[in-house]
Amino acid sequence: MNAFVAPIKKETLIIIGNGMVGHDCIEQLVEQGALAHYQVHVFGEERQRAYDRVHLSEYFGGRDAESLALCAADYYSEHGVQAHLHESVLEIDREQQQVVTANGRLAYDKLILATGSYPFVPPIPGAEGNSRLVYRTLDDLDAIRVAASGARRGVVVGGGLLGLEAANALTSLGLEAHVVEFAPRLMPVQLDDDGGAALKARIEALGVGVHLSRATSEIVAGDDYAYRMNFADGESLETDLIVFSAGIRPQDTLARSAGLAVAERGGVVIDDGFCTNDPAIFAIGECASWQGRVFGLVAPGYSMARNLAASLVGRPHEAFSGADMSTKLKLLGVDVGSIGDAHGATEGSRSYRYIDDVTNSYRRLVVSADGKRVIGAVLVGDNSYYDTLLQYALNGIKLPADPASLILPVGEGAPTLGADALPDTATICSCHNVSKGAVCCQVDAGCTDLGELKANTKAATGCGGCAALLKQVFEHELSARGVEVDKSLCEHFAHTRQELYGIVRVEGIESFEELLSKHGRGHHGCDICKPAVGSILASCWNQPITDPGLIPLQDTNDTFMANMQKNGTYSIVPRIAGGEITPEKLIVLGQVAKKYDLYTKITGGQRIDLFGAELHELPDIWAELIEAGFETGHAYGKSLRTVKSCVGSTWCRYGVQDSVGMALTLEDRYKGLRSPHKIKFAVSGCTRECAEAQSKDVGVIATEKGWNLYVAGNGGMRPRHAELFGTDLDDATLIKYIDRFLMFYVRTADRLQRTSVWRESLEGGLEYLQDVIINDSLGLGAELESQMQLVIDRYECEWANAISDPEKLKRFRTFVNDERNDPDIHFVRERGQRRPVKASELHLIPVAEEAAQ
Repeated sequence: MNAFVAPIKKETLIIIGNGMVGHDCIEQLVEQGALAHYQVHVFGEERQRAYDRVHLSEYFGGRDAESLALCAADYYSEHGVQAHLHESVLEIDREQQQVVTANGRLAYDKLILATGSYPFVPPIPGAEGNSRLVYRTLDDLDAIRVAASGARRGVVVGGGLLGLEAANALTSLGLEAHVVEFAPRLMPVQLDDDGGAALKARIEALGVGVHLSRATSEIVAGDDYAYRMNFADGESLETDLIVFSAGIRPQDTLARSAGLAVAERGGVVIDDGFCTNDPAIFAIGECASWQGRVFGLVAPGYSMARNLAASLVGRPHEAFSGADMSTKLKLLGVDVGSIGDAHGATEGSRSYRYIDDVTNSYRRLVVSADGKRVIGAVLVGDNSYYDTLLQYALNGIKLPADPASLILPVGEGAPTLGADALPDTATICSCHNVSKGAVCCQVDAGCTDLGELKANTKAATGCGGCAALLKQVFEHELSARGVEVDKSLCEHFAHTRQELYGIVRVEGIESFEELLSKHGRGHHGCDICKPAVGSILASCWNQPITDPGLIPLQDTNDTFMANMQKNGTYSIVPRIAGGEITPEKLIVLGQVAKKYDLYTKITGGQRIDLFGAELHELPDIWAELIEAGFETGHAYGKSLRTVKSCVGSTWCRYGVQDSVGMALTLEDRYKGLRSPHKIKFAVSGCTRECAEAQSKDVGVIATEKGWNLYVAGNGGMRPRHAELFGTDLDDATLIKYIDRFLMFYVRTADRLQRTSVWRESLEGGLEYLQDVIINDSLGLGAELESQMQLVIDRYECEWANAISDPEKLKRFRTFVNDERNDPDIHFVRERGQRRPVKASELHLIPVAEEAAQ
């Protein structure tokens, strides 16, 4: 007879709050086996399951609630978690150990408060409706979107992190944005006065108004706009809507009403084990107050969730001892970093500062009184220094002889901190508390794939800011154990991009099939190797990208020679060399845009972009443009995009050289050059730098004696200043150096590697590159120039090539056997032009289409 085994009675664990921390707590409970002991219920006020608030602003950029969700739709049910979404807990009955909702009561054995925080709105008379919006949830963002419809100007009250995120949201909705801050500087908690000033200058340069030291006394009806904000100093500002982002407060209402201890400044009081004054109730995240402190970042909340989950299942864990509040952000496209004691408040601390008033860049390094440790830092304009400084601060790494070198511009003696210098305790990913030691353990366990490492540890899956450092440490640990780091391009080619380039050059290979058969594996290739090889073939031999042998290698943009947009339409970007255009050509662009109803915008690179063309319209549009003398602008390719210029000595009273003429020469010479990444040029006619040449891959600035050449700069996600490469060059020498520089880059760079990243990876740095290009130390000068000349001689407009060949035109059809338009493409009218319908506006489609008819 089999003995009867009674099933294990599970305790009921309720989590109130389905935000990022509440959800992470559930994931930790699942991973640590808690579901074998607990029946878990989670209550969330919002309709949506937990979503990523860190990237909330991307909701206005096209992402929807589903893409922001932190888990699959069936995650909770799959693991036996009962999710009660859109159901608020109204009361905690501690005596009965029950929670009360509109649907009834539910008993608990243990309860976790993860209710987060709420946005603080000052009690200002007149703040109501569209003058009292907040920026916290998806519903809040929907309300802002509705309020922005038909509005012209929006104001954000609060110049902190969330306030600047909200200002970015308003600009993305097409509004003139202003920020009103009570303090005398932006981000007063994270930045010092100089950092705040640099950030203000950068944000104002983007067209956002900044109003500091302003206290709003009342909001009344406006004259030219819906509202007028009257300030205590007698000034005023009119606006159509107001978003409050003046800080957050712990959401502790439930705890207060249940009689739990609450800190003087808000927040449920917890001990080192996250327990409240009720042993059955715990609190984590922004609603909790530990030793009088509330942590307003997600990483400390994750740390609390992880340790509490371990405690609930009896696993060893560390007592909570606070959290590092360092932050690395990109606000309105501006890099901002704050580490440790950013204000230098520690007694005896000393600071080093780097200030660049030209670019409004600022860096401050705070060191201990004895000069041996980094205790804080501020960065505005360039966060490439952040990871190194953070590791120095967190791990007490010995400072170099000249600490200031840690914040000097790259190439001016700044030391690098290798992976071997980091102790095992160094935190690589602060979001998920992954240390270098944890990475080492994964390697010791046989992990040799970066994707597998991320899946196992969650490193670099939060904000993503540690991705580069994680890869560096991972590859270093593999190499240290004698494991060869696989740098193959993909599964089909056991070679790097540089090696494949050399093979193609040396053997004269002109097709993907030949390269694959001789030096690869398999029969078809993949989405990694096909575009890379297509780019190499184009870089070497400048075959038209439309040739049948190259078309199968391209991604969508190159295949159809146009940039695909978010709604499946394409953009048209004709080349306007140097930004110079005749009135006749301007008229043609207007006529084409009007005929095909294309959204029209002048780009930052001095070109005109026409959006909204459907696939079958592309050949007809380009036929008209080419007949008028336009060429393809290669906006779709990893190639030369633009050569921006000022008007130079032709018109400007400060100009010392013909910058437009040089820009035309350079753009005509290098147009069509395929490269590992896109390339941008600029030519300025004097040192006032109106063309912003020092932020380009190749920048040229006029001098009284000729031209100064700058290389390897870029804007984008990681802005980098170009470096001075040569001075007072004549025209011929300038072009010779650029020829050599570009071909050496094409020859030696990695796949999708920008010139700035490539330059930083070169052993010997700028001096080595100057030696190769200027002094011809490798004896490659004539060869590089010859290879460039071959590319130049073989240039032809890819669109002109395509529209002259009936076979090539066959692929420009939405449906193979149907001439009709794509029925899934919809538009609405905005500011006199059409734009794509967003997911949240699908209900407007019938109205919009009826109005357009």
